[in-house]
Amino acid sequence: MTEPQAVGIVRLHPSLAHNLVATLGWSTLRPLQREAIEPVLRGDDALLLAPTAGGKTEAATFPVLTRMADEGWTGLSVLYLCPLKALLNNLLPRLEVYGTWTGRRVALWHGDTPASRRKSILTGPPDLLLTTPESLESMLVSPNVDHMLVFRDLRAVIVDEVHAFGSGDRGWHLLAVLERLSRVAGRPLQRIGLSATVGNPEGLLHWLQGSSAGKRNGVVVGQAPPSFGTGNAAPELDLQLDYVGSLANAAKVIAALHRGEKRLVFADSKRLVEMLGAELRARGITTHLVHASLSLDERRRAEQAFAEGRDCVIVSTSALELGIDVGDLDRVIQVNSPLTVAAFLQRLGRSGRRAGTVRNMLFLALDEDQFLLAAGLLLAWGRGFVEPVAAPPEPRHIVAQQLLALCLQEGRVGDKLWQEWLPLPSLLGDSAVTIADYLALQGFVERDGGMLFIGPQAERRFGMRHFMGLMAVFTAPPEFTVLHGREEIGRTDPVLLADRVNGPRLLLLGGRSWRVTWTDWKRRRCFVEPYAEGGGRARWLSAGVGGLSFEIARAMRDVLLGADPPVSLTRRGSGVLAGLRSDAIGRVASGPSVISGTDDELRWWTWAGYRVNATLQASLSGLAADPSARVSDLYVRLRPDLRATTWPSLVKALTGRLMMPLVDEKALEGLKFSEALPRHLAEATLATRLADLDRAAEVLTEPVHFERAQ
Repeated sequence: MTEPQAVGIVRLHPSLAHNLVATLGWSTLRPLQREAIEPVLRGDDALLLAPTAGGKTEAATFPVLTRMADEGWTGLSVLYLCPLKALLNNLLPRLEVYGTWTGRRVALWHGDTPASRRKSILTGPPDLLLTTPESLESMLVSPNVDHMLVFRDLRAVIVDEVHAFGSGDRGWHLLAVLERLSRVAGRPLQRIGLSATVGNPEGLLHWLQGSSAGKRNGVVVGQAPPSFGTGNAAPELDLQLDYVGSLANAAKVIAALHRGEKRLVFADSKRLVEMLGAELRARGITTHLVHASLSLDERRRAEQAFAEGRDCVIVSTSALELGIDVGDLDRVIQVNSPLTVAAFLQRLGRSGRRAGTVRNMLFLALDEDQFLLAAGLLLAWGRGFVEPVAAPPEPRHIVAQQLLALCLQEGRVGDKLWQEWLPLPSLLGDSAVTIADYLALQGFVERDGGMLFIGPQAERRFGMRHFMGLMAVFTAPPEFTVLHGREEIGRTDPVLLADRVNGPRLLLLGGRSWRVTWTDWKRRRCFVEPYAEGGGRARWLSAGVGGLSFEIARAMRDVLLGADPPVSLTRRGSGVLAGLRSDAIGRVASGPSVISGTDDELRWWTWAGYRVNATLQASLSGLAADPSARVSDLYVRLRPDLRATTWPSLVKALTGRLMMPLVDEKALEGLKFSEALPRHLAEATLATRLADLDRAAEVLTEPVHFERAQ
């Protein structure tokens, strides 16, 4: 075939279509790529859905490049946004080739882009720029960037892994930046989102459209079935659940199984990744590690070595959950369990990409609680559940951040007109004026002649390194940089450098042992040397709060009541499950929830998830053992003197009077820009996000069985 006659390809730019056939040998496009052409060429907003490796990048960029040529776009006309710099690095070579085929330039801009490269981008802007929302805002506020000149030709924005934005405050930040860019460009921007695992595609598209929702046409293209297909159409899957009891046993299983194959192992904490990496290396397994506290060079070396290797293992946090290419995988292994079905599906989707292979995952539970969690998650998935992507409610702190960023961007903005830059009712809410007044009162902004501009308090709090602290909308726990000579290994928790130790101070980082030789407290760095005898500790604080969803917690209860997850259980796994069900008396019952315990402790086994239990614990007030105690996903601690005879009247008194969860100081510290809000608004923002009033009310009305041990 010398000319592209296949269905779909002929609708693309002639040079692009020709190279797809002549250079890549494509005879046709994938279904999503065919279906996306017409709506994208029309200029519709779109959400493109397909499982991992389903060709979403090409589904968006091929018709966008075609539209660029058909309509004669000039200057920087398209942005391609990703949540991770590593994903951008991975995409750049591919998109550069596609751009070259159509005579267009593609460039990359993020925190690691050299200053010389940035200068050349500003001097001669590319047609398509890959970047992150944070880097995009840095360009908007930088005195070295003429944003009115650079962004005046913008026409379209592609948002990769859009679900990763939509479920957190980075999503609100993204939408706000897009609204500001639209105003700079003087036109609505076509918005194209790419995603693999979404439980509410129409809702996610509506959210992504921002102020254009209901005004511009929007279309969902493709499908991302919760179970990679259901019923008779389901593809072959190889899923196993095992109980190993310890990290050492997990390493033993991983080392023994699937030798000669490439294995991607997920563990949901950096500490667990480090410890497992050390265990595997001690068993002679070629092992690479990836997590956010390793240096960029360390991560790149690990990803490259794994992509080029064969008989090896890479152990990662969720950093490799998204579509970063690490080559063909043979096996995916999950140590313990992720907290969401969406995360499970993302990880499962990394396997089975090569012809003749199937999607596969082996779960290795380190303890019984994690085994039950994995079984419940898999049962919920088998029933077709995937978490809806929902932006956190009432993002008042993002409003404060955006007003400060606007003042930097424009120099000064009208105190009555700044909200026109952010025409999003769900973002601004009814607190915008209160927030602006508070920022002025506290000196974050100053007022003069009806205009707002950056004040001295904002300079002191966020002014370091050209206000870089204002660009990120999440708070990262403090870490020390770890250096071996001039080479950065990664970062570690300062507690490991301060607590008392007997003998050498040892760190575990990158799966290797290091002896600390000197700590520079002022510059927040420490110097290390390799330690051949092994050992060391790994630790990182987490800034996050929250826990299990209602659906997964209830599925865990159903597992104990006899429902089997649709996966293969090993002999050990079957034995543990039988034991868990045998020991479940006093925690579950068929129908009602259970209140059980002794004269010293009483627990209400709601199996309702973190947000419901946080709401109930706060609302029960004097009936809870300690309303300020740590919230459990599965139960609420009650006063031990509570009796079954008084429970109905207590529930009746609570009906319609549920309270928001309590907010502590540590939680407020984790809410970036909370100091730029009045205290009551900061607390209200967090409390709203921790609460689930509707489901808590439902759980209150459920029958309860009392069972008190003598």
